[in-house]
Amino acid sequence: MTMLSDWIAAVCAELGLDAQDCERAVVLKVARESASAVARPAAPITAFLLGVAVGRGVPAAEAVARVHRLADGWPRIDWRD
Repeated sequence: MTMLSDWIAAVCAELGLDAQDCERAVVLKVARESASAVARPAAPITAFLLGVAVGRGVPAAEAVARVHRLADGWPRIDWRD
């Protein structure tokens, strides 16, 4: 296991989640896209909001596709907060 895999397993155990449900590659891709298309601080916030949406019943693939479309058309801004 890698450090990241160990971390994911520990967080899932702590939160009572199944580590098999963690779509690591999808989350990292969305974070990378939002960081590049919008701003670096958008990555963790976008990942969190995706998790909230999925937790509320939006299918993960749909949520990711919607965020991807949004990020594609977003003007890049240099955020300083």
